[in-house]
Amino acid sequence: MDVVLPCLDEAAALPAVLASLPPGCRAIVVDNGSVDGSPGVAEACGALVVHEPRRGYGAAVHTGLLAATSELVAFADADGSLSLAELPAMVELLADADLVVGRRVPVRSEVWPWHARAGNAVIARLLRRRGLDVHDIAPLRVCRRSDLLALDVRDRAFGYPLELLVRAAAAGWRVREVDVAYGPRAAGTRSKVSGSVRGTLRAARDMAGVLR
Repeated sequence: MDVVLPCLDEAAALPAVLASLPPGCRAIVVDNGSVDGSPGVAEACGALVVHEPRRGYGAAVHTGLLAATSELVAFADADGSLSLAELPAMVELLADADLVVGRRVPVRSEVWPWHARAGNAVIARLLRRRGLDVHDIAPLRVCRRSDLLALDVRDRAFGYPLELLVRAAAAGWRVREVDVAYGPRAAGTRSKVSGSVRGTLRAARDMAGVLR
C-alpha cells in the first residue's frame, strides 16, 4: 500500500512518522512548498518525495494519488498527530467497504481546538443529513486507487476531503468510519487548519463551496 503524506514544513515530525510506517507500506511525501528542509528529511528516511508547487491540501493529495502505483492507497497528515499503526486494521475493513475513514478521538481536549472541532461537527452533521453516516471530515483514510481516480475529486484546497465524501455518497460507496487516536503534533509543527481561527475559517469557506 502507498501512504500519501501531504507535507508543508513538517521536518520535525517526519522521522517519527516515517519510522511508524507499517510493513509493506511505501511513504509518498508530497512537498507543498516547505522551507524547512522537509524534502531532504523525507528522502533520508526512505520516502519517495514528489513536489506540488500549487499550494493547497487537495493539490498535494491529488499529486500523491497520481504518484501512487499500488492497488490500495492511504492518506494521513505528516505532523505526527495520527498513528500510521492504525492503517492495517483499516485496510482489513476494505473487504466490505469502498472507503474507510478515521474518526479522530482526541487523547487530550487541547489537541483539537474548540473552533476546529465545532466547524467539523457542523459539516459532519450536514453530511449525515445527506445519508452519509460520518462524524468527522477525516484526514486519515484508505481506499482503492482506481476507485478514487474514477471519483474525480476536483477541489485542490481544503475542500478536498469533504468533496471526496460527498462524491462517495453520490456514487453509492460503502463508507466505514472507525475511531482513531488523535494526539498532539510534533514539536515545531503547526496545523494549517486548526492551528488558527483564520485557518479554520479558510477551510470552512472551501468546504461551504463544496456543499453549494
